[in-house]
Amino acid sequence: MNSGRPKIAVPYQTIDLVIELINITLLLLIIGYTIINYAQLPESVATHFNFKGEPDSFDHKATIWLIPGIAIFTYALLFVVNKYPHMHNYLVNITEENALKNYRLSTRIVRFANLFCLIVFGLVTIEIVERAMGSNFSILGIPFLILTLGVPVVALIFVFIYMKKI
Repeated sequence: MNSGRPKIAVPYQTIDLVIELINITLLLLIIGYTIINYAQLPESVATHFNFKGEPDSFDHKATIWLIPGIAIFTYALLFVVNKYPHMHNYLVNITEENALKNYRLSTRIVRFANLFCLIVFGLVTIEIVERAMGSNFSILGIPFLILTLGVPVVALIFVFIYMKKI
């Protein structure tokens, strides 16, 4: 714990507010979608999908509540973590002069990570519900796998490029 780092409040900018509102909206949509569709679900729903996006494991429909539960926990945890940017990991020494820029970048990265997680949780929830209702609708599969692995890698590249500029 680097207690020698400056502890400053990072004021929200417009992009930060927009991302937080999108995050909260997605979280509420995941919960709402699950509530609305839960009664119509069959007793058994898909709980795992193979690389082709085909269900290969099933469990009781109550397991669908794990996704909103994990989404709530993840959102809350990352929201709290963002309140303490002086405790985040940095590649540079944090000083009074560079603290605000680095803290702002770090908190923004966490917000976008939260957004990415909520998008993935939402897509998986939709997939499970739609498949359980008999639809051939499919988001999962190789493209989804590439997206969930590719987006974080591309994001890291952009972060490293941006960090060199600050």
